[in-house]
Amino acid sequence: MAMGEFFNTALFDIWGTTVAVWQVALGVLLFILSFFAFWLISYRLAPRLFKKVEVDKADRRKIRAILGTFFFLTALLGLLFIFGFDRLLLETAKESAPQLKVSTILEALIIWQLARLLDLVISKVIMRTYYEQKEEKAIELDHYQTDTKKRANRMVQYVVYVFALLFIVQAFDINPEFFTYPPAKGQTEGTPFTLVNILNALFILLVARMLSWVVIQFVLKNYYRRKNINVGSQYAINQLLQYFVYVIAILMALEALGFSITVLWGGAAALLVGIGLGLQETFKDLFSGIIMLFERRVEVGDVVEVDGLIGIVRRIGVRTSLVETRDNITVIVPNSKLIVEKVINWSHFDNKARFFVRVGVAYGSDTELVKKILLNVARENAFVLRHPPPFVRFVDFGDSSLDFQIHFWSHEFIRIEDVKSDIRFEIDQAFRKNGVTIPFPQRDVWMRGGEQ
Repeated sequence: MAMGEFFNTALFDIWGTTVAVWQVALGVLLFILSFFAFWLISYRLAPRLFKKVEVDKADRRKIRAILGTFFFLTALLGLLFIFGFDRLLLETAKESAPQLKVSTILEALIIWQLARLLDLVISKVIMRTYYEQKEEKAIELDHYQTDTKKRANRMVQYVVYVFALLFIVQAFDINPEFFTYPPAKGQTEGTPFTLVNILNALFILLVARMLSWVVIQFVLKNYYRRKNINVGSQYAINQLLQYFVYVIAILMALEALGFSITVLWGGAAALLVGIGLGLQETFKDLFSGIIMLFERRVEVGDVVEVDGLIGIVRRIGVRTSLVETRDNITVIVPNSKLIVEKVINWSHFDNKARFFVRVGVAYGSDTELVKKILLNVARENAFVLRHPPPFVRFVDFGDSSLDFQIHFWSHEFIRIEDVKSDIRFEIDQAFRKNGVTIPFPQRDVWMRGGEQ
């Protein structure tokens, strides 16, 4: 018997299909290759990766389980095609309805396992390694996001699973039509709005968000460190990049949803006239936020004084900014106030400022001794800078006292009132030790009247 005849020999019939020797041999070979690939990746390549990257035992077991399920499902899918066992599970009367087969279910499960594996590898291995390296190198974590590590992991998960859902929907041919847009000029049929439109738009927005994050974290951060760019400038560049990416992504998402951008702009031109009249202040704040990011007169980290409130600028948004006061209270300030109105920026050009403490002494006091005491108190305070040195100013001959001011420089913009309070305590103690009197207001009253 020739070799070809041997491999074509029929062994048995199952489900109306004849199984030959070559099919059995190829199926066994497929299972062996799948098992070998699983063993090679799980027990040879993965341990080498685990030595370089610290991965929890639970995550290791989960990765191996997902790999095993993936290769098992892949082998089953291969057997379906080798033996011709793929069957139609659901028959429908409509020709346009999806045809549900055994292979379709296996393909969907394989795609889902790939999504789970990709999620674990990116969020648990790559992202964790990235943040551990940042901590080891004492690199400052993201100052502008409250979430960085958890939010980045969730962002990766959303992208991966939406991408997997797109594949599954297309594999199952499940694309229900919700409604149909009216036809545009020159067209006879409208554009259908389907499930794939929604998933495509969602995927575009998620990818745009992840793209902006990757560029900021992996590209711009290194550039900022090399060029020694300050925090406020970093924030402005990051925000402008995000605005640009999001605008492009929103336009692409609208196109994916079936909207015509030209039609939207035409309708928006008419709507914006009415909306602009009712939302003048809002648009004023929006454009003020953009101007702030470009001009950088006020940056994140600056100490500003707005309407008598002194605080640190924590965030500059599109319409409003967040200012944290000395009392640890966050004040929401419209951007137009920081652009149009008078704002004192204590730290715009320099990280130090000059302050003073006023004190009065009794007439007849030794002014040189007073000057010496004030200078010594200022120099001994830990928050007073040595350069420029503090100095004393004889301000005036007051009604009840000789008025002096001790001027000093400090970096403590937010805690400066506490620094002044400490200096006043020290001045009072030093005056008591040296016999210098701080007078209280005195008035001589002359009474006019007749003798009684």
